Amino acid sequence: MTGTLLSGPWPSARGDHREAHLVSRTGWLRAAVLGANDGIVSTASLIIGVAASGATRQSILVSGVAGLVAGAMSMAAGEYVSVSSQADTERADLAREKRELASDPAAERDELAGIYERRGLDPETARIVVNQMTAFDALTTHARDELHITDMTAARPVTAALASAATFTAGAALPLLVAALTPTTGIVALEAIGSLLFLAALGWLGAFAGGAAPTRPVARVIFWGALAMAITAGIGRLVGTAV
Repeated sequence: MTGTLLSGPWPSARGDHREAHLVSRTGWLRAAVLGANDGIVSTASLIIGVAASGATRQSILVSGVAGLVAGAMSMAAGEYVSVSSQADTERADLAREKRELASDPAAERDELAGIYERRGLDPETARIVVNQMTAFDALTTHARDELHITDMTAARPVTAALASAATFTAGAALPLLVAALTPTTGIVALEAIGSLLFLAALGWLGAFAGGAAPTRPVARVIFWGALAMAITAGIGRLVGTAV
């Protein structure tokens, strides 16, 4: 083998020409949007729920700070555990593929040729491609074309955990700042309005980073954020009245 597993695009005979496709951002972008969205929605909902119950400003701010810290740690741990599970599966599949290549390389070449034929190559061309790609780097070729594992899609637990924790903290800090600067009497309404504006901005930024049209992402985050805050406010008001 002359290549390196999951090493990314290979240089061609005409030079190392690499294009910056936006799909390369999906790993960190998903974690970042999830973290920021959860930070805004959960913290704003918590603040609104506590405020709707008739709590004091100190109680509202304490609950907001506690929600920020607990949420950031939870997001980091959850992302790390879940993405680590994906990484474990990828490593197991690659190890199995490596054993199969060592024990029965002919069968593996036949399997790869069948994949290329189903993608449109005639049998003769598929066999030529298999022989050349296998000679270059058999394991990376099978990882990409059989297992769909590439450097672009491979699981990165630490990156996902740090991105989620950081973006959750940044998202949660926004509604917490609104709560700190808003009079207690109008905190529920102003918190809701401010948080919906933050969510709209997040939806737009996520769409921009991913190269997508912003209308649907913005509408999506506003709808679910408004629903979460409305439900939490209603429950907080009911609990406050009962207590």
